[in-house]
Amino acid sequence: MTEMPKYTKKDFVSDQEVRWCPGCGDYAILNAVQMAMAKINRKKEDIAFISGIGCSSRFPYYMSTYGLHTIHGRAPAFASGLKVHNPDLSVWLITGDGDGLSIGGNHLIHLIRRNVNMNVILFNNEIYGLTKGQYSPTTPPGQVTKSTPYGSLDRCFLPGKLMLGAGSTFFARTMDTDPKHMQEIFLAAEQHQGCSFIEVLQNCVIFNDKTHENYTNRKLRDDWVFFLEAGKPIIFGKEKNKGLRLNGAKLEVVTIGENGVTENDLVVHDPKDSNLAFLLNNLVPHRDPLAMGIVHQVEDLTYDAQVTQQISDVSDKKGKMSMQDVLKSGSTWTVK
Repeated sequence: MTEMPKYTKKDFVSDQEVRWCPGCGDYAILNAVQMAMAKINRKKEDIAFISGIGCSSRFPYYMSTYGLHTIHGRAPAFASGLKVHNPDLSVWLITGDGDGLSIGGNHLIHLIRRNVNMNVILFNNEIYGLTKGQYSPTTPPGQVTKSTPYGSLDRCFLPGKLMLGAGSTFFARTMDTDPKHMQEIFLAAEQHQGCSFIEVLQNCVIFNDKTHENYTNRKLRDDWVFFLEAGKPIIFGKEKNKGLRLNGAKLEVVTIGENGVTENDLVVHDPKDSNLAFLLNNLVPHRDPLAMGIVHQVEDLTYDAQVTQQISDVSDKKGKMSMQDVLKSGSTWTVK
């Protein structure tokens, strides 16, 4: 076996000029991904980045790996085909809230449903950036945009709830202002055997600036964000005195020391608990504190591994066949 090369971030920086707006959160995500790639113990030629259309989808140009910049919303189909054809590849699908959850929503939920062993990073800036500021599937109700001048009337998608509903085996959330946390989540996603879905709260400085301000601003986020650790109670706040308690079938924010509340009353995080994951993903952005980290992670069969096994089993039973043999087998017709 050949020795694994020792990479640094620079080894994953391509020769292409990065063309995002100055101040865009995409730069921070790109930097974190490049640093994470140097740590995943994979050769560059065994890594592929696949994208659709949108600001985030320029990503493959900026990675010194293999990659495909495909068509709007259809990246999951390309990525699935690539992974099934070569299960040994580390495949990363890069998408945005518009590309992934609007025109590509149907492709994305079936990628999750099949549990194809790849990693999906969804940049969520709650707006269409590339096409200049229209509302997206994650835009909050009431928001004024170029296409909703009197306020959006749509109920927005919560990506975590959507992914859980599709059968996700790994859902995590992070943010563009926390490079260390992003790297940790990307590395954990790569280690997971199954479809890893990561929502990154990302800022569009031009068309939706500071949309995630409560969560990403270091001066504010202590009271709006809680970082999940398996086996530990959910505690947050500048004074580390706030927490989440189960009240009936809902989570509520409580203060330790008030009304007899102690740390023992708080919810202990278990990423394998699907019910807890649903409750955490039911927290509403811009109104409730949000979970950062691995919200949900379970093990299950992967689609690509099952396809590989099925091909092997059928080949052992029937023998290897040429394409002509396949076309002429089974029910055939002679057209006169």
